[in-house]
Amino acid sequence: MYQKGNFLTGPITLKSNVNFHLERGAVVKFSTRQELYFPPVLTRWEGIDCYTTRPMIYAYGETNIAITGYGTIDGQGSNDNWWPWNGNPKFGWKPGIPSQKSGSRDRLQMYSEGAVPVAERIFSLEDGLRPQLINFYSCNLVLIEGVRLQNSPFWVIHPVFCKNLIVRGVHIKSLGPNGDGCDPESCYNVLIDDCYFDTGDDCIAIKSGRNVDGRKWNIPSENIVIKNCTMKNGHGGVVVGSEISGGFKNLFVENCKMDSPELERVIRVKTNSCRGGVIDGIYVRNIKVGQCKEAVLKINLDYQHDEICSRDFPPSVKNVFLDNVQCDRSRYGILIIGLRDTLNINNIQLSNCRFNNVERKYDIKGASNVRFHNLFINGENVGNKD
Repeated sequence: MYQKGNFLTGPITLKSNVNFHLERGAVVKFSTRQELYFPPVLTRWEGIDCYTTRPMIYAYGETNIAITGYGTIDGQGSNDNWWPWNGNPKFGWKPGIPSQKSGSRDRLQMYSEGAVPVAERIFSLEDGLRPQLINFYSCNLVLIEGVRLQNSPFWVIHPVFCKNLIVRGVHIKSLGPNGDGCDPESCYNVLIDDCYFDTGDDCIAIKSGRNVDGRKWNIPSENIVIKNCTMKNGHGGVVVGSEISGGFKNLFVENCKMDSPELERVIRVKTNSCRGGVIDGIYVRNIKVGQCKEAVLKINLDYQHDEICSRDFPPSVKNVFLDNVQCDRSRYGILIIGLRDTLNINNIQLSNCRFNNVERKYDIKGASNVRFHNLFINGENVGNKD
């Protein structure tokens, strides 16, 4: 237990039946000495299995673990340490600094495409793959509650192959590159409740592995409930993908608020024909949005269309339902980008929704059985769209 005060630490590994508790006023800061996060551990990095930089808080194969309290966990990510590894000068990268763009990210992807054994996929600090703030791998009965999480080097909360996970009352602010808020990957029975997200990338992104590795495991994320959350900045409020090759079943989103000129989409599905997988069952209701930059609903099956990979795995998206979603400003109401030759998006319904100050009502390509019921855009009932 951390009491009130400031504490500096290196990486922490949680074991079964341990509650990592921070009292109100406690601030745990993770050292920016990068050598402390080596040797590497088994994890997933952007959906691909590998051994790489140790996450700041890590657990492997544990049961009944928790992070609780009302204190702050600060990864201390900034343009002066971890963020330049993104390879973008905007975040402090300069020649000579390790970077995922120096070839390591491409090498990781080629390891997957070539089915290189995971034990041989070992990355060093010089490869520039940034650590996650919290990464629980193959754990059961997990609780993250009450804490404030900020300044992650990379993704903030990243559970992989976890079951029975609750994230409740957590405040996340991490505006660095790829600063996803919470990314459950190949996880089963997840509740994300009463959380706040202000992120440099997706607020919540549901995943199940990328390309060959995702199909190899073939473990979907399944039964995820998101409710009573607030989203500010981010590439998407609630997102499925893009590393979704193992598929996805049953997402329920309700009673959330979103509002920012820098929030790009409200509900987003992003994938491509490298990924494959079936995305089945997205149920959204009672969402109030001040404004978003691009679209209230975006489904894109041509995400990262220049990715080098085998494109023999067309994804499928079906059974997406939005009810009582209100948005005061956006560029699009609905933006759907399907595949060119097949209709792999099916059964999309928007009911009792109101989108105001919309530049383009909808742009729908490559989808079938798209229905509108009491969908008002700029005050006009647009009727049915099939």
